[in-house]
Amino acid sequence: MENIEVKQIVNPISASDGAGVKLKRSIGVEPNYFDPFLMLDEFGSENSEDYVAGFPPHPHRGIETVTYMLAGDFEHKDSTGGQGRMTAGDVQWMKTGSGIIHSEMPAMKEGKLHGFQLWINMPAKLKMSKPEYIYIDADKMSVHKDQDKQIKVIAGKFENAEGPVKGHNVEPIYFDVELDKDKEINFDIPSTHNTFVYLINGEIKIGSQRHDKVKDSTLILLTKGKELKIKAISKAKFLVISGKPINEKIARGGPFVMNTKAEILQAVQDYHNGTFVK
Repeated sequence: MENIEVKQIVNPISASDGAGVKLKRSIGVEPNYFDPFLMLDEFGSENSEDYVAGFPPHPHRGIETVTYMLAGDFEHKDSTGGQGRMTAGDVQWMKTGSGIIHSEMPAMKEGKLHGFQLWINMPAKLKMSKPEYIYIDADKMSVHKDQDKQIKVIAGKFENAEGPVKGHNVEPIYFDVELDKDKEINFDIPSTHNTFVYLINGEIKIGSQRHDKVKDSTLILLTKGKELKIKAISKAKFLVISGKPINEKIARGGPFVMNTKAEILQAVQDYHNGTFVK
């Protein structure tokens, strides 16, 4: 069985989005694209000035956005009529398809806010599909727990714990893992998939080959393989995310990701003409 090893360690850059929400961006900058993953942001602060302005209404087309809350409250509203209040542990999985306009605003004036947003590409045949909003309550999430570890399964399967996101074209894996010091964990990953780990806190060792020490809030891109072995050097919390590449050319235009520049220009025109939401 081919072991998965560290390919590249990436320190996210400080950025802001929406109406000035401060965040750390990795995928979307370096690397620009890790097929099928377009962007990964970690947002979090105990200073309300860093997040209180939120993400006012804005459009998307041709992508899926996955928002995962670790702390704090966010309110979502969109043009499909979807709405919900996200609290710690909740997931919002939004397939924007042909076009959606949505907002994500903090439902709190103070305290800690912490979470992630991942953008997943959609294949050409689905880019103009009907938008869909999926809200996954933390209480409905499947969790594997034993004396050494806890794995919250958002997508994919770990032992008997299976995530609520099924039948997806990129066959995603999305695990939130907590691993005790000096303990090891093994994941079976399809050899077709691109996989990364995002270390939230602690220290970990990946695979059997030596690699540089990684610190909190670090993206680790991995080689393809079938077995992913991770050891906690200190008590650690991290995400394991994997997906089957789409292998299509992409064109980016801010919140729109299509296959050609002409399709991006059409999205912009549709938005300005008021014909964006089908």
